[in-house]
Amino acid sequence: MNIQLRYFAAIREAVGTGSERLQTQAATLAALRAELVARGGAYADVLAPGKAVRVALNQTMSDESAALTEGAEVGFFPPVTGG
Repeated sequence: MNIQLRYFAAIREAVGTGSERLQTQAATLAALRAELVARGGAYADVLAPGKAVRVALNQTMSDESAALTEGAEVGFFPPVTGG
């Protein structure tokens, strides 16, 4: 399936792009994250298991067990603190 990825803040800076289209067989957000980590390099660094990363599916913050669908938009956000 084709999906749209969006990267924000420090994640965007690390991977060098704010967005990309991806053809994937991942069924869930967790599987998608694992697929991106397998790319290695900056993706492995910023999206590694155990790293605090928030994920939005179609502009709604979601658990990584959420199912992907054709044309979905997935956003990856680093942790944010307020003050």
